[in-house]
Amino acid sequence: MFNPIHHMRLITDIVLCIFLSRQNLICNRSASSRSQDCATLSLGDLVSTSSLTPKPICYEHLIQGEIEMGHHPVEDSNRSNNRAFDDIIQARFSRRRLLTGTASAATVGVLGSMALVGCGGSSNSSSDAIVEPSDQATMNPQSLGFEAVPGGIEDRVILPPGYKADVLFAKGDPLFSGLPSFKNDGTDIDYDSRSGDEHDGMHFFGMNSAGQFDPDVSDRGILVLNHENLEDNTLHETPTSKADAISNGNLLELKKIVDREMNGHGVSCVEIRKQNGKWSVVLDSPYNRRLTIFTEMDMRGPVAGEDFVKTKLTPTGANRYGTMNNCANGHTPWGTYLAAEENWYAYYTVGDIAGLSDKHRAWMERYGIRGNGWNYRQWNLIPGDQYERFRVETTGGSATTDFRNEPNLHGYITEVDPFRPTQKPRIRTTFGRLSHEGAWLAPVKEGKPVVFYSGDDARREYMYKFVSKHNWNEADRNGGLAAGDRYMDEGKLYVAVFNDDGTGVWKELSHDNIELSGTHTYTRNDNSWDYTFDTEAEVLASARLAADVVGATPMDRPEWATVNPQNGDVYLALTNGNTSNRPASSTDGANPRAINQNGHIIRWREAGGDHASTTFDWDIFLFGSDADASSDYNVSGLTADNEFSSPDGLFIDPRGVLWIQTDDGSSGIRSKTNNQMLVAIPGEYGDGESVTVTTADSDNQASIETFVGQPAEAVKLKRFLVGPNGCEITGISMTADARSMFINIQHPGEGGSKDSFNTNVSVWPAGSRDATAFGEGGNRPRSATIVIYREDGGEIAL
Repeated sequence: MFNPIHHMRLITDIVLCIFLSRQNLICNRSASSRSQDCATLSLGDLVSTSSLTPKPICYEHLIQGEIEMGHHPVEDSNRSNNRAFDDIIQARFSRRRLLTGTASAATVGVLGSMALVGCGGSSNSSSDAIVEPSDQATMNPQSLGFEAVPGGIEDRVILPPGYKADVLFAKGDPLFSGLPSFKNDGTDIDYDSRSGDEHDGMHFFGMNSAGQFDPDVSDRGILVLNHENLEDNTLHETPTSKADAISNGNLLELKKIVDREMNGHGVSCVEIRKQNGKWSVVLDSPYNRRLTIFTEMDMRGPVAGEDFVKTKLTPTGANRYGTMNNCANGHTPWGTYLAAEENWYAYYTVGDIAGLSDKHRAWMERYGIRGNGWNYRQWNLIPGDQYERFRVETTGGSATTDFRNEPNLHGYITEVDPFRPTQKPRIRTTFGRLSHEGAWLAPVKEGKPVVFYSGDDARREYMYKFVSKHNWNEADRNGGLAAGDRYMDEGKLYVAVFNDDGTGVWKELSHDNIELSGTHTYTRNDNSWDYTFDTEAEVLASARLAADVVGATPMDRPEWATVNPQNGDVYLALTNGNTSNRPASSTDGANPRAINQNGHIIRWREAGGDHASTTFDWDIFLFGSDADASSDYNVSGLTADNEFSSPDGLFIDPRGVLWIQTDDGSSGIRSKTNNQMLVAIPGEYGDGESVTVTTADSDNQASIETFVGQPAEAVKLKRFLVGPNGCEITGISMTADARSMFINIQHPGEGGSKDSFNTNVSVWPAGSRDATAFGEGGNRPRSATIVIYREDGGEIAL
């Protein structure tokens, strides 16, 4: 987005640089460091100032084609039978496209050339020379400047030559100086003041010397990250600690264990600074805090205060407690963080619900809330409402005397203000109740609505977007949660229909949509429940059912999305399918491969370049595949340097460089390499052609015509990083100068032995905090945020 203030500042810096160079002076310091020397100190300034390598995992025993997520099952409750062939317009495959690039690259050429002119300089390779510091990143690069990393199975982070990585913030790391060092032996209990477990989505918020959000600051900020889940094999003192406490009736011990688990979830806000070329956590910063499953939060939007969100613990329906299973994330132009709740439904056990209406039974079934959820943790065994709320039942006389409605409080987007730590987070219900993977912002424009995209991460689920009622006003930057109230409490929710002819439509999910009127029926295993949409709040709280009714396109697990800041194209990772959810008979243009065990990345361009538009055109950017697969399957022409499976994390950085992170649980590629991160120059929608994709399951073969982008070689796809054993690569953010990148290594050691605390698979990270080093023998593996640099100080990947 063109920011006139930023570019006036840039022009001023350039003129000053020219003047100083003529005076034989050197200009080599960032704008942020110059201002911090002179400005008033912020609140944060006043308060703070020979290894054993485990054997690699053997993946050969895992069944191909039946991939679950790397660390948990995948919910599957979509019984809509929505398919492009049956319910969408008849395909018009007479349309053929072999499109070349447009002038979009030229439109950013001026900005790109300006970025290359500032003080100091930039480099396009990882040479031995030290690169002069610069505030400006290289916009719209056309090449990548690193050597591709070979795939591998090593218990460490592998990077290209010329790069290094430090462990910045690992599971159990303290936020405050008064805490004892993390023992990592299962006895630590104070996770409400330490890093939680399973680091996931993340964003870096630059902070200026006044303690305000400033996206241009690259040496100080607040890192906000999700803690999605728990790695149980490493969390407790013994492999049977919890079971022993339950069997012995030891409630005190069980409460200690349960509190550890509940506090291990949630979100961390942590101030970090870069000094002498190295990042570190600022202990005791007033911005440091944990949000856990115990944290009180305000419900906002149409759902707040409705009868169906009133419970014994929250009788007014105006608040709730905690956020859980936060997977990916988002951020806003007003400086707040968005935490998405993904598999929240899996934490409940369902008791007697005879008192629920048919409508609310349909809600429960459509969201997979039945029996013991796959992540049910017996928290309800501890006396007290904070714990008992995880048992759903209608045993009380009314909703405010039991927890029949507790699940209706979760599954939305949680907004957090990192810069105002005393404010309670706010739950934005206008985004609908889903298994939200994240909430990704489209570039904002003055006088236009604010738009966010969100995928529902389960097989055969849908892609959504939220469009604000109010148009963006630049005066609301740094507006915090008050700005969130303006732009996120009113608006329209849409769901995507991907037509087979390469076009698409956004269907409105609102009480005003006549398609949602009348009575509808949800059926599962020969049981049926009728439901209606009587209010706007009911549409949002049962958004999946509303999407079923309007004929949304079931996708192969919508994961992360990202918007190209250079041209507005939207990218979505569809991580994989399996034999039951994507048989050959159920393929379509947007999901053209039977089984699709390796996943693909789809992209689209909104009509007229307007992200609030209700129509779009799509193609498939890349298909995941083994390099050795046939061309019918390896459609994108992947090689040993870039073969990948199960794309999950996606990020297009401000320069226009695309990053792909994988969560490959059991494909053939996982036997050749640990999970990885790749880089590409993404091109643009329509730069490829139409192709016919022929694949088969065990019973049928299907040939589907679809639209694909350029091959992997043309987009310069290369492997940049390989993670340690058993991990998922996830979470990604970058400083404005593109010289520091933050990513998360989640659950290293997964798949290991409970009796060995997963150390038979991984002992990462090393005590030295060098992310590229092997860990010490016997060390329980820990999820961690790492920070990546180029050794010569240059821009990452260029």
